[in-house]
Amino acid sequence: MSFSIIDCHQHFWRLGQGNYPWLEAPDAPPHRYGPITPLLADYLPANYRRDTAGFDIAGTVHMEAEWNPADPLGETRWLHDLAEADGLPSAIIGQAWFAREDIADVLAGHAAYPLVRGIRQKPAATPRPGEYQPGLPGSMSDPVWRRGYALLAGHGLHYELQTRYWHLGEAAALARDFPDTAIVVNHAGVPEDRGDPGLAAWRAGMAELAAQPNVSVKVSGTGEAGQPWTLERQATVIEDVIRIFGVDRCMFASNFPVDRLVGSFATIFDGFLTATENFHDGDRRKMFHDNAVAIYRL
Repeated sequence: MSFSIIDCHQHFWRLGQGNYPWLEAPDAPPHRYGPITPLLADYLPANYRRDTAGFDIAGTVHMEAEWNPADPLGETRWLHDLAEADGLPSAIIGQAWFAREDIADVLAGHAAYPLVRGIRQKPAATPRPGEYQPGLPGSMSDPVWRRGYALLAGHGLHYELQTRYWHLGEAAALARDFPDTAIVVNHAGVPEDRGDPGLAAWRAGMAELAAQPNVSVKVSGTGEAGQPWTLERQATVIEDVIRIFGVDRCMFASNFPVDRLVGSFATIFDGFLTATENFHDGDRRKMFHDNAVAIYRL
């Protein structure tokens, strides 16, 4: 490949201090891909560099890894020390909970760190399609949640959204109501139901969201429980996302080490490269590098 990669969605962690309840709790539930046992080890820049050997990684964006919410700035502090010592990550997405009473202080705290570019909080979601509840506490239509969300623009921060595909219409309304806040959709809008009706609903939600000019998307985290990552299984999703959002608003990312549960970095990125081999090099460079440089101000 003749161009560099910005991996705009990856995680680091150091276990043993209780900072990651989803990994370290004795009764931790499985990930949507399956059991988390293979993830129960430290994952640091040296591990990442081994996994990405053979690829020209120009920089990475660290996505908050669900650090203990009792200390929402702790991960950002730790990552700044890590970046200073090891050169990665290049930018950080912090954790904040928009309905918390201290949200103004938390956002100001994140914004004071020079590597922070945005915030992720997974909003409340209903467990199944067809059960949407307007104003559900902690959801994107909750007025309390929205008051906290409204503070992002004042700090120059954008929002990283990960939600179930049946909440993409709700996300479109959020983007429309707050046009000055950019949204980056994580994991291709999570097309977890690969049946024809599920994919049709996902495509409709993605199209509604793509109609808002302040929304872009990461092609990442598309793995399936119990299935190895193959281009044969993922090609339709990749093609649909690029068709719906266009090359100027799409970025490829690894979600490592989580996606190591379904495939190696080489398997996934070779798949992305093959899926885009009919695009012009300039368009491929946008999706693998340039769009992320612009959005994450690298």
